[in-house]
Amino acid sequence: MISKNNLKNCIQKILVFQQNGRGESKIHGITKFGENLFNLQIISIDELLPPVIDDSIKYLPHDINADLVLDYLIHPDLSHDLGVMCINKKMPVIATGKKMHIKGVLTPPT
Repeated sequence: MISKNNLKNCIQKILVFQQNGRGESKIHGITKFGENLFNLQIISIDELLPPVIDDSIKYLPHDINADLVLDYLIHPDLSHDLGVMCINKKMPVIATGKKMHIKGVLTPPT
């Protein structure tokens, strides 16, 4: 049996990036079935974006810190820059269904 004190130390921070509500069902599932084992932070980008984003600093935070990053962004430039940011900070990132070629970014099929 895990004590409440040990349980508090086990809580993992998950940072979710989503665009136009794309990660809502996953966020709901983590919240419902995670049984308070996860601290979720959600960054939503819901504005109309240009076809090419040269500088993602307008949309992504300058610094991120999490045990796991989930990428549900639609725009490939933002996903790429987020993946590079996470790998540089040695943070695991899962970008489901993406076709990125960044070593260390997990891209399982949907």
